[in-house]
Parts: sequence; C-alpha cells; structure tokens
Amino acid sequence: MGGNTIFGKEPAEAFGSVLSKSQIRALIKNKRPLIREMIDVNTQLQPNGVDLTVKHIETIVDAGCIDFGNNERKLSNTAGMDFHGDWLFLPPGSYKVIFNEIVHLPADIIAIGAPRTSLIRCGVTLETGVWDAGYEGRSESLLVVFNEKGFYLKKNARILHLVFIKLSGKIAAGSSGYDGIYQSENIG
Repeated sequence: MGGNTIFGKEPAEAFGSVLSKSQIRALIKNKRPLIREMIDVNTQLQPNGVDLTVKHIETIVDAGCIDFGNNERKLSNTAGMDFHGDWLFLPPGSYKVIFNEIVHLPADIIAIGAPRTSLIRCGVTLETGVWDAGYEGRSESLLVVFNEKGFYLKKNARILHLVFIKLSGKIAAGSSGYDGIYQSENIG
C-alpha cells in the first residue's frame, strides 16, 4: 500500500465526498433527478447542498412505539395544521414536517439533513435521520419549537439543509438500496 492510500484507495475515494453545487445541479438534470419539485432551484441550491421547504405541518396526536424487529412498530398518528394565509404559529412542542421536494438517491449517494442556522437562532430545530442510498420520497422530519414564546412559520419556508455524500463505492450488487416502509412516501 502506498503512503497516501487508505484501504488501497485515494483518501477521497476511501471515505466518499460531499457533493458540490455544480455536481448537485448536474444530478438535478438527470432523467431521474436527484431532487424534483423544488420551488426555486437557484435559491435552494447551496454551495454544499440543497434547502428543503415546508409543504405541510402536522401535530402528533398519540403515542407511537418501536421494537427491535419493527414487528410491533406503531407510528404516532398526526393531524394536519392549517396555515392562516401563508403563516402558521407554532407554540412550543414537536411537529411533523412534510417537505415539498421529492428526493431520489441513487445507489452511490446518501444524504444528511441539518436545520438551517436561522431556525436554530429562533430557538427551533429539526431532527432527521440519515437518508439511505436508494431512497426515494417526499420525506418528513421532526420540527421542535423550544422557544417558549413560540415560532411563526411561513408556508414554503426553507428550513432543512440537505447535504449529499457520494459513497466510496456502490451498495452491494443485486441490491437497490433502501427498501423500507418509507420508500416512495408522500408521493402521489
């Protein structure tokens, strides 16, 4: 093994790399775009990711549960909230967000989301999981309002910064990647 290699590969190949604005823009133009149904590509496309926007907000109305094998998993029920005009006031608490954009991750790209810093500066944050290679859907995240005075949210606001990471290799041959219950969620 050479002095500058890791696992027999160049460092960027061994660990993957974050996609740049120009790489993301090129993948948006694919036959199966990386992201579709964006409100304004030029505004949402960032140097190292894409900002996702609010389509719906829902309140969580009952308890859920999860087990090791997902055989007894029960997702919490939710109820939609209505924007008054374009705005919605959210008192302290947790809410489910459904995004406008539909993401299609190929077999060699994953995504990780983080709240936009303006959200954090208002006492609000987002929780989301890793978006696995092969996932396609209009995803959901948990919006948590910690600000005891509440928070005003405008429909279509940019709230989540999604970063795309090219894997060091494709997922195993014969596998299309993610195939869980959230595949194709909120599409159609």
